[in-house]
Amino acid sequence: MLLSRQERVEKIIKGKNLFLIAGPCVIESEQHATMMAREIKQIAQQVDIAYIFKASFDKANRTSINSFRGIGVEEGLRILDQIRREFDLPVLTDIHDIEQAEMAAEFVDILQIPAFLCRQTDLVVAAGRTGSVVNVKKGQFLAPWDMQNVVKKLESVGCQNIILTERGASFGYNNLVVDMRSFPIMREFGHPVVFDVTHSLQRPGGLGTVTGGDSQFIENLARAGVACGVDGVFMEVHDNPSVALSDGPNALPLKRLKPLLTTLKKIDDLVKEEIY
Repeated sequence: MLLSRQERVEKIIKGKNLFLIAGPCVIESEQHATMMAREIKQIAQQVDIAYIFKASFDKANRTSINSFRGIGVEEGLRILDQIRREFDLPVLTDIHDIEQAEMAAEFVDILQIPAFLCRQTDLVVAAGRTGSVVNVKKGQFLAPWDMQNVVKKLESVGCQNIILTERGASFGYNNLVVDMRSFPIMREFGHPVVFDVTHSLQRPGGLGTVTGGDSQFIENLARAGVACGVDGVFMEVHDNPSVALSDGPNALPLKRLKPLLTTLKKIDDLVKEEIY
């Protein structure tokens, strides 16, 4: 029996094996987004890891008023839908206001609540009411146990397909740190937990008018997170981070993806033997 799109996504996020959420931070162009989806899917298949494509159609949370936000909501959603159909991939994107929830749900499989909006009740509830899978990034200002309140907001409108994502906590100015206790704590809530490796290495506003980052530590944090038993890893991946229009300093260069996923799968196989 053929599974529906939602059933296929549920099978990925609720399965025992590690899954990957990856793509460019923002849709820079149709050609670039399509190329990244194709290349990452091929690598994920070679390593045998389930893959969910991600990219933002609008970057509302930018350091500077002059920063690139995207190519437009309608065009961005059209491109995401095209990638979903052409490559037969689940697709994730973030929303920033209530009006975007129903609109985006028509074109993608997973709606993401950005970390800085994770306590916005109306937005969280609007996403939950669409029937889509909802991924909520834990705010840099929240303790992991506080995310149980977010879960309850989603469950209050019947949303059961929930993902919780760790992306580091504020540690002084322009710096983030990951508390590895966060993963087992949030897993106790009964929903899949994802480690956003690349955003955890951001230095928000660290370069004055743009965000900095420490991409040289991606492999270190990714290995540690998977060893803690996370269900999935989230990484912004770019073929040339030095010219990326958003979050280049913390993005994983595409050429480093395959060797990293190969290692992560081995760690996951070992850890999941103990968990299950």
